[in-house]
Amino acid sequence: MKRFADLSEQEVLALAISNEDEDNRIYRSFADGLRASYPETAGMYDKMAEEEIGHHDMLLDLYRKKFGDFLPLIRRQDVKGFVARRAIWLNRPLGLDAVRKFAEEMEFETARFYRRAAESTGDNATRDLLMQLAAAEDKHEQLAQQLGEGISPTARKAEDETSRRMFVLQYVQPGLAGLMDGSVSTLAPLFAAAFATHNTWATFLVGLAAAVGAGISMGFAEALSDDGSLTGRGAPLVRGVVCGAMTAVGGLGHTLPYLIPHFYVATELAFAVVAVELAAISWIRTHYMDTPFLQAAFQVVVGGVLVFAAGVLIGSS
Repeated sequence: MKRFADLSEQEVLALAISNEDEDNRIYRSFADGLRASYPETAGMYDKMAEEEIGHHDMLLDLYRKKFGDFLPLIRRQDVKGFVARRAIWLNRPLGLDAVRKFAEEMEFETARFYRRAAESTGDNATRDLLMQLAAAEDKHEQLAQQLGEGISPTARKAEDETSRRMFVLQYVQPGLAGLMDGSVSTLAPLFAAAFATHNTWATFLVGLAAAVGAGISMGFAEALSDDGSLTGRGAPLVRGVVCGAMTAVGGLGHTLPYLIPHFYVATELAFAVVAVELAAISWIRTHYMDTPFLQAAFQVVVGGVLVFAAGVLIGSS
C-alpha cells in the first residue's frame, strides 16, 4: 500500500477516476436492490450514479489533457487511509437504513479525499475541479441523509448522523476491538495460571503481564493499520492509544481480583467481572455497531467461554 502523501498528481487523478467508477457501480447496485420495495429511493440512487459518471468523465478529460491516454490502475485498497468497506450491496434484500448509512460514509470520505487532493496539487485547473467535485459529494451526503428520514423519523436524533458514524470509526471501533481482545484473549493465561498454582499473587502477575502485553500489541497494530489522512478516523497515535488502553483495561478487569489473598474469593469475583465485561461489550456492539443484543451477547459469550474453558483445562491438567 502507498501513503496518500506519496502519490503524484497523476496517481491522485487516476485514483479519483477509479473511485468515481466504483461509486457509480455501487449506487447502481443500491438502486437495483431497492427498486422493488422502494422505487422512489431507487430512482434517487440512479440519479446519484449518473452524477458519478459525470464526475468520472470530467476527471478523465482533465487527466488526458495533462497525462495522455495511459491510465494506471490505482484503487482505494492500494492507498492507506481509506476505510475498508463491507460489500453490503451483494446482500439481498438490501436494508434501506444500512444503505443510507453506507452512502453517507462513502460521500463523506470521497469529499474529504477531494479536498486533501486539492490541497496537494499546484495546478489551478486541477484544484478547481477537485473542489467542485468535493462540493458535489457534500450534496450527495446531504441527499443520503434525507433519504433515510422517512424510515423512522421519531427515532432519529437531531445531530448529524455522519458525524456519529465518524465518531464510531475514530473512537468506538478501536476501543471496542481493544476491549474485546483484552477481555477475551487474557482469560486463558489468567485462569490457566490460577488453576495451575492456586496462588493469587502469581496469578495477578500473569494477568498483569498478559494485559499490558496485549495492550501494547493491539495499540501498535491499530496505529499502523491506517494513517487516517482520508477517512477522518483520527490520528494513528490517538487510535492506537485508545485501542491499547482499552485492551489493557479489558485484561486488568478480571486480573485485579487476584490482589485478594483468598483464592476462591478472588476467583469468584473474577468470574463476576468477566460477566460484566462481556455484557458491556454486547451493549456497545448493540448501541454503536447496530448488532442485535442477543446476537452480540451470543457471539461474545461463546468466544469468552471457549477461551475460559481452554485456560481452565490447561491449568488443571
